[in-house]
Amino acid sequence: MTRVLERLVWSHLDAAAREAALRRPTAAVAAAVQETVAAILADVRARGDAALRELAARFDGAAPATFVVSAAEIAGAAERLPRALREAIEDAAARIERYHRAGMLAPYAIDTAEGVRCERILRPIGRVGLYVPAGSAPLPSTALMLGVPARLAGCRDTVLCTPPRADGRADAAVLYAAHVCGIERVFLLGGAQAIAALAYGTASVPKCDKLFGPGNAYVTEAKRQVAMDHAGAAIDLVAGPSEVLVIADARATPAFVAADLLSQAEHGADSQVLLVSDSAALLEAVDAELARQLATLPRADIARRALAASRAIEVETLEQAFAISNTYAPEHLILALETPRRWLDRVAAAGSVFLGDFAPEALGDYVSGTNHVLPTGGAARAASGLSVASFQTAISVQAVDRRGLAAIGPCAVTLARAEGLEAHARAVALRLAAT
Repeated sequence: MTRVLERLVWSHLDAAAREAALRRPTAAVAAAVQETVAAILADVRARGDAALRELAARFDGAAPATFVVSAAEIAGAAERLPRALREAIEDAAARIERYHRAGMLAPYAIDTAEGVRCERILRPIGRVGLYVPAGSAPLPSTALMLGVPARLAGCRDTVLCTPPRADGRADAAVLYAAHVCGIERVFLLGGAQAIAALAYGTASVPKCDKLFGPGNAYVTEAKRQVAMDHAGAAIDLVAGPSEVLVIADARATPAFVAADLLSQAEHGADSQVLLVSDSAALLEAVDAELARQLATLPRADIARRALAASRAIEVETLEQAFAISNTYAPEHLILALETPRRWLDRVAAAGSVFLGDFAPEALGDYVSGTNHVLPTGGAARAASGLSVASFQTAISVQAVDRRGLAAIGPCAVTLARAEGLEAHARAVALRLAAT
């Protein structure tokens, strides 16, 4: 019988085969992409708006007289949307704000010795650039995921770039999401040229301190290159193809599991989904459901290509399933288990976790309140998803009086001289002598 997902039995695999089973589709950027992006960045940096217009004509089929989306068009976006969509955007924004506000960092101060006060203060990043894709479909949800924490952080200037639609205008849903987030500066720019404009600045587009948001291979490579350039800008993360790992037991609902796998597979042909279970019967049932649901899925061709690089893995125990998941470190982890919360302590590396039958990953993409900008490609072993802290810097402060200097100064002198840094030692010793 032909299966939709390749089936593997973990206990039958040697170390090399296990490593291969968890290998993601190649994430290597083609040399041609690197070269094309480098040329675009250099052109925009050298010629500014003129380069942007030529690139817009080449890639978007239009060269607008101005890239600035007017305040009137942003304000009027609501009238171009159905009421249900406006309300959905507002509801999602409120949930995202509620979650992110609860997790905001707080400043603190502590006396580490008598007369020594150490503090951490928080400051918003001055100007941030948000990139909201609009390739096969516009993504107002991404505008919310970026715009809400930027507003909570207190960034003084938030700039948003989004590609034009076929009619040359910005998508109304993206504009309305920006409006809900309080974003007033929107530019009709897409692709690597948008990243270049945000990183280096042009006559129209202001230079930003840090860039946020997902995109295609060219956008991702542009973010990587500007982050490595001292004249460029910091970035949130280099986001790769979307991915999900589902751990399911025998009582999981096959239709739900299959739907979750397909919701990630339809993102793109380079996406990857993994299903891990201690039940052979469940794996068979899910595979049958995948075939049934694919038959009516609008993006079935894309999903099938992603599924070709995806796998179903049979394990002997759920403990083994969690060990596999922690090694893989998925962007999204779904626990389709009878008592999912009981297993949460076993999760050591994942971007976002979804517990039980009624927490599909799609809710996290839109309305649960958590952020959908997450580490991919195994980066979840050491990185976190987007939060308000991503839009802030933490600055340490110390205040020391004479008592404090007397208490800790001799220790500093000893350590400085142990490191052979006499000027450091003297900077403290001179003050000790004066107290």
